[in-house]
Amino acid sequence: MAFDIEMIKAVYDKMPARVEAARSVVGKPLTLSEKILYTHLWDGEAREAFERGNSYVDFAPDRVAMQDATAQMALLQFMQAGKDKVAVPSTAHCDHLILAKEGASNDLKDSLTASGEVFNFLESVSNKYGIGFWKPGAGIIHQVVLENYAFPGGMMIGTDSHTVNAGGLGMVAIGVGGADAVDVMAGMAWELKFPKLIGVKLTGRLNGWTSAKDVILKVAGILTVKGGTGAIVEYFGDGAESLSATGKGTICNMGAEIGATTSTFGYDDSIERYLRATDRSDVADLANNVRTHLTGDAEVYANPEQYFDQVIEINLDELEPHINGPFTPDRATPVSKMRAEAEANDWPTKVEWGLIGSCTNSSYEDLARASSIAKQAVDKGLKTKADFGINPGSEQVRYTADRDGLIGIFEDLDAKIFTNACGPCIGQWARTGADKQEKNTIIHSFNRNFSKRADGNPNTHAFVTSPEMVAAIAISGDLGFNPITDTLTNDKGEQVKLEAPVGDELPAKGFAVEDNGYKAPASDGSGIEVVVKSDSKRLQLLAPFQPWDGKNITGAKLLIKAFGKCTTDHISMAGPWLRFRGHLDNISDNCLIGAINAFSQETNKVKNQLSGEFGAVPATARQYKAAGVPSIVVGDHNYGEGSSREHAAMEPRFLGVKAVLVKSFARIHETNLKKQGMLGLTFATEADYDKIQEDDTINFVDLIDFAPGKPLTLEFVHTDGSKDTIMANHTYNEAQIGWFKAGSALNLIKAEAAKK
Repeated sequence: MAFDIEMIKAVYDKMPARVEAARSVVGKPLTLSEKILYTHLWDGEAREAFERGNSYVDFAPDRVAMQDATAQMALLQFMQAGKDKVAVPSTAHCDHLILAKEGASNDLKDSLTASGEVFNFLESVSNKYGIGFWKPGAGIIHQVVLENYAFPGGMMIGTDSHTVNAGGLGMVAIGVGGADAVDVMAGMAWELKFPKLIGVKLTGRLNGWTSAKDVILKVAGILTVKGGTGAIVEYFGDGAESLSATGKGTICNMGAEIGATTSTFGYDDSIERYLRATDRSDVADLANNVRTHLTGDAEVYANPEQYFDQVIEINLDELEPHINGPFTPDRATPVSKMRAEAEANDWPTKVEWGLIGSCTNSSYEDLARASSIAKQAVDKGLKTKADFGINPGSEQVRYTADRDGLIGIFEDLDAKIFTNACGPCIGQWARTGADKQEKNTIIHSFNRNFSKRADGNPNTHAFVTSPEMVAAIAISGDLGFNPITDTLTNDKGEQVKLEAPVGDELPAKGFAVEDNGYKAPASDGSGIEVVVKSDSKRLQLLAPFQPWDGKNITGAKLLIKAFGKCTTDHISMAGPWLRFRGHLDNISDNCLIGAINAFSQETNKVKNQLSGEFGAVPATARQYKAAGVPSIVVGDHNYGEGSSREHAAMEPRFLGVKAVLVKSFARIHETNLKKQGMLGLTFATEADYDKIQEDDTINFVDLIDFAPGKPLTLEFVHTDGSKDTIMANHTYNEAQIGWFKAGSALNLIKAEAAKK
């Protein structure tokens, strides 16, 4: 029996009429993405056709999901919104604050001790406000959502960029910042710029060593980390229908690494099989009643160039396994070319660790296929030359895989079984020796491989590939190993070859679990008290940001001019800093410490214009703030790439930064800046980036006339008295300008709630 079945039934009951209304106003056949978007309009049935990439549209998502690191700030904000209960089904999942070190048993116990205060806070807030709570060890949020909550044709948002995983079951699932989640949980419309559409036609069938992961690794190589920005990627074709539901989820999940708003697949037999296997036959039955509306119109897929803004075609018959990296998830290399590529770039070919898991590759099918390689190694007298770690996606997956002997196979190869949690993927990996910062290579099935992400070592070269390829390469210990052509030497000195992986899409005996880790909220939470200690180092109640004073910002100082890639990891690192995600003051001490200073090529060292000395970015910002001096941040392309974490927007705001001026933004980060009452601006002329000097003082000339579609004028005054006048574009509409004027979107929510 599915959760929230009445909500799902209501969505499907409205769908036929809403799709027909949308088709009528658009005047042509509809993609799946358009059907879902138009059936989730805040105002009901469509009355106008929206312009892709331009129209701001109010939507009504069906549900909200939050992981423990981001849920802290989201729920701290929701507590200030003046609401008694969430307006839509919502869940909180404890998966990020769990260290990977010794193995599941000890690591989970240690994490419960280290982060118990946070887990207890999240559980009590969830209980009070009607939020479903998934306790530590229950699983990785996106795998749990796929198993329990995702449904074809639905719309959900989540406070994690990999919320898009639910697209594997035919949803439009979008990663957002906590303030967006607050809007929806508070019963308000959720605003999104109507996305552009990228169609990916898949033909043929996966075979041999090639997996679903290779589809998105290939797409990432084509589109790059920003090629999907502002777009939904919709997969279709016979090849798409041949993929398993969890394989579809893998592809959608890593779509976050190309900047896509989300990715999705049409409802088909594999999705139906997965729904029934996960005890949601009731959802499958309902979906079958509206099946024609849960995929794109036939005319769209017959002539995709007429209906998508961009079309990519991939023949699965010809697709080769890929390995992407290092340091960026879009550097795609076919396995047959990896040795030459590694040698040409002086990448270490000795592989120290192989890691399987994460929200994109921790399903039963993933573990089954990878374990088939591990079983071959055991049977053929091979041992892993690299250390080996496994993160199952959920307790249901772990329990079932253990029952079926898959976990035991990995243990026979001395693999370390970590908690059903994020662990190494997000910097929660206590890797022995990482502090030495030695140059080394690891290979994993995760999504992200930015510098320092997994273990804090900037010299760790992390490569992304499929779970089965991780297993093969970990066994060989060689980055250049190609299991399709190469052999290995076993314990008898014989040359042996690994056969292609095999594994069941779904467990033959069905899924099983003793305790899935779910706790339902109280039916009436009015008597529940949420306690945050005043001296807590982990949690801090929020104080409202100050509204705009209605004047031009003048006398602002340049805090940092960031050079090159500046992801949310650079702006607000994860790893050990995760413990402060509920304490804005403490976590602000990591603000922009990973960003590269364009003037010195150093990190966390900027000039303090008040003292003339060089110091850490957060300390410098705090001095400006204490002196009443505003500051601004300047950045490069795709600023804010990666995570949905709104701390990357809240920390600069808390430290007195008024504006972020960059060549281009990643979507979620730009929205997060807006929500927190900051100015997110882009250079009208990119070359103006080069005009900005280290000692500049910045004046806004016409902020008092801030209006939609009207660029802002900024003066950059140099120390010699000269100045450059720079035009800055923005994408603010009237409502978003209202957030800026009020000091934040939350301030407006509170004001409206107070009127009722």
